[in-house]
Amino acid sequence: QVQLVESGGGLVQAGGSLRLSCAASGSIFSINDMKWYRQAPGRQRELVASITSGGSTYVADSVKGRFTISRDNAKNTVYLQMNSLKPDDTADYYCNAEVRSSWDDYYGMDYWGKGTLVTVSS
Repeated sequence: QVQLVESGGGLVQAGGSLRLSCAASGSIFSINDMKWYRQAPGRQRELVASITSGGSTYVADSVKGRFTISRDNAKNTVYLQMNSLKPDDTADYYCNAEVRSSWDDYYGMDYWGKGTLVTVSS
């Protein structure tokens, strides 16, 4: 069993910054991709950013230049640095990880955190 726990959300004024963290624990051999999604009220969940185990990243156009994803493989943790926040960034932010439980578990299994709320006031 694997648990993902997000932290770092909160209330911030427009133009401010927050840093989200997501720590994975449990039966982990290694982690493939780690991702951040978000879901605003009344909207579909959307991919914000992703990072491979080797450090290659993807960032959605809507946050490019403002958000940065990084990870610490030794700590099984992924981060999302969010700068120049806008009211439109208000959402629940969810961590997703593709976790391998053993050396021959090449594709792993998807796990989700419970989310952390980010609220950006205007």
